[in-house]
Amino acid sequence: MGVAYSVGEVDHLYTFFSQWSPDFTTKCNKMNKKPRSKTYLIREKNHNHYLFVEQDKAAMIDKLLRDSGNPAARNWIITVKEPKRRLSLSSFEDSDYQEDLEDSLPVLSHQSQLLDNLHLEKIAAHLPVRTQGYPWQLVYSITIHGSSLKTLYRNMAGLDSPVLLVIRDMHKKVFGAFSSDPFKISHSCYGTGETFLFSFNPDFQLYKWTGENSYFVSGNLESLQIGGGGGCFGLWLDADLYHGSSFSCPTFDNAPLSTHEDFIVQELEVWTVQR
Repeated sequence: MGVAYSVGEVDHLYTFFSQWSPDFTTKCNKMNKKPRSKTYLIREKNHNHYLFVEQDKAAMIDKLLRDSGNPAARNWIITVKEPKRRLSLSSFEDSDYQEDLEDSLPVLSHQSQLLDNLHLEKIAAHLPVRTQGYPWQLVYSITIHGSSLKTLYRNMAGLDSPVLLVIRDMHKKVFGAFSSDPFKISHSCYGTGETFLFSFNPDFQLYKWTGENSYFVSGNLESLQIGGGGGCFGLWLDADLYHGSSFSCPTFDNAPLSTHEDFIVQELEVWTVQR
């Protein structure tokens, strides 16, 4: 178990303990000289803020609060489970903290036919910070919903969260795209530079926005296109989500995502961040 408390009240909490227990600062300083213990990643209850707290320090704070006999003080903390989701590591440079989170993976609302732990770990490490720490909700699956681009669009109506498209073709290659915006019918391209392409072919390859153009995503009833320029799409799917193609495109400077530029879809899933 870890301990979570408001990011905005950390200084006040420290002051409270310092005044209540004169030797609190001394104890903390002594603990800082010890070898690093296991760390906990904790999340503020009502906001998307995260802190690292070492196990011994968390235990001391918890004990002091429990022994204080002050009901108001006990409201400073909330007991939470140790994190089970991978969170963004981009703002943390300490390798020990990264090792502590190595086994954390995104939580899926359904069992995926395409994503195993390796896929989850590789993809999640590159998702935008704003998506980290949330469960993934299955929005569309060929197995469940049938092969229809129109159904895919309908299932995403009303969504305002990013989506992850994952495909397995008839050659057993797994690849796809992360889109900053849910897929929809549009008269022009939409999305942001958070959008990227990826493939496991067999090693993980990530293709980020080059800045060359803004042809991130576009769609109509006949097809869905991701990335473009020069008459080529980074990823293209037809209305039946059966035929697809992947070519190098200026948007992502990607290699073809599959071993064949034209492919047949065997399975397809779309996930969204459940916020």
